Amino acid sequence: MAEDRGAAGPYIEYDGLPVLHGRETGLPLAHPYGPLDAERSLTPGGGRLTVQRTAAHHRITLDHLGCPAQATTEKNAAFQRLALAAEGYCVQQGCRHRAAYQDGVFRHFEFPVGSIEPAAFLRALLAIELGDFGLAGRLAAATAALVGRPGPGTTTDEEGQTH
Repeated sequence: MAEDRGAAGPYIEYDGLPVLHGRETGLPLAHPYGPLDAERSLTPGGGRLTVQRTAAHHRITLDHLGCPAQATTEKNAAFQRLALAAEGYCVQQGCRHRAAYQDGVFRHFEFPVGSIEPAAFLRALLAIELGDFGLAGRLAAATAALVGRPGPGTTTDEEGQTH
């Protein structure tokens, strides 16, 4: 079923996910335990995932436009913990770029090549969409053990949650 949304449309219902732009329906579906080698794919939670690698960094963008279930307080906090884990490695390596995480429906993550295994990061990202925050917590705890807690006055519990 097509849904006309003006100049940006047409949008199409696809496999139970939020409506997608017509050009997005051909993207592969990402699965947390499947291969994650496509540069652009659709996620189980209805997001659009873009994975890029430069000489120095992995850059991952997750677009949850039209997916209000992915913008809950708990999921936003888990996405932020995962972003802090990634950015901790940048701090350790002396990167000079600004922190990449942005809350909301457009999320951007950046971490140095050779720090976090991209497949582990992507699996944690997809697990958050499905309501499992454990992988993100473990990555955050590992980063905190390596480079310290993510800011003055914060503590990290055994689940990797920052308080």
